[in-house]
Amino acid sequence: MPNLYFSKKIFMTTKSILTKSSLSFLETYLNNASPTGYESNGQKIWMNYLKPYVDTFITDTYGSAVGVINPGAKYKVIIEGHSDEISWYVNYITAEGLIYVIRNGGSDHQIAPSKRVNIHTKKGIVKGVFGWPAIHTRNRGKEENATLHNIFIDCGCSTKEEVEKLGVHVGCVITYPDEFMILNGNKFVCRAIDNRMGGFMIAEVARLLKENKKKLPFGLYIINSVQEEIGLRGAEMITQTIKPNVAIVTDVCHDTTTPMIEKKIEGDLQMGKGPVIAYAPAVHNTLRDLIVDTAEKNKIPFQRHATSRVTGTDTDAFAYSNGGVPSSLISLPLRYMHTTVEMVHRKDVENVIKLIYESLLRIEADHNFSYFE
Repeated sequence: MPNLYFSKKIFMTTKSILTKSSLSFLETYLNNASPTGYESNGQKIWMNYLKPYVDTFITDTYGSAVGVINPGAKYKVIIEGHSDEISWYVNYITAEGLIYVIRNGGSDHQIAPSKRVNIHTKKGIVKGVFGWPAIHTRNRGKEENATLHNIFIDCGCSTKEEVEKLGVHVGCVITYPDEFMILNGNKFVCRAIDNRMGGFMIAEVARLLKENKKKLPFGLYIINSVQEEIGLRGAEMITQTIKPNVAIVTDVCHDTTTPMIEKKIEGDLQMGKGPVIAYAPAVHNTLRDLIVDTAEKNKIPFQRHATSRVTGTDTDAFAYSNGGVPSSLISLPLRYMHTTVEMVHRKDVENVIKLIYESLLRIEADHNFSYFE
């Protein structure tokens, strides 16, 4: 059973669109490890939750999962998040039984020292820690910072042979075990909120469509893509399979209100102030304007973010596929990206769900998102 943190007052709010069941799913889904290239267990959890709200599923050979509503419709709209999380690979095992690593995605070496880890092997999980020299032993006149080349994992062994006997070998993937919690009643905290929260939000859109008995005039493809963290690869593959007419992508962006972030560079974005609508060459102007208009008409608070040449999200993969697919990006403001304490505001989560839901209700079965409108 999941270890629920939710108080009665969180569940009882009349304005909330999140249910006890959906929040229980969120906790289970976030706590499960789904490192890039090894997303299958998380995808199974996601598909099991989504099953009552869709007509069928599509999966591909690398693990992207798609719930489909109205699969026979010619016009196809997708809503998408990605399911993978950053991790490490075992790269080298010393004669003394210490493990050196390389990145699988954008893993942050600076947060590694003293973190506990799970090493995934065919024999099961092997526990370990990122070791670090004690403060007493370090040269205080010339402190050495953590780098990708000096961080190492200790799993309690004294020889390479001991490590290998546990089932650990070069290529084993490594994740952090940090689990879900709620701070101050309305902040969701966990590793891998980037971007399993996206998978959660699009699943909630499907649930609301079903529960509110909304009939869409097009096929809706709810996509949980794999391998975004290493180059948008899952989206590149699945868009060729589906060949959508429209794509609405959701991911995370930076809350820029914490220390050491320059707003003149990163923009002025804050969790709790609403979904973030992207402006970028890959974002189709007419589709974005429909989403902005939807937010204004439904009094959904939102923020704007200019992302320059690329969005850095699956939006880019969908936009430039199949001769060009009108695409847009709705982001969730997040603090401490690519750490084990990623943080988002519950209110923003709900408003992203609402904005995607209401935007879908405004798309027609043959909507022509002309660039020249």
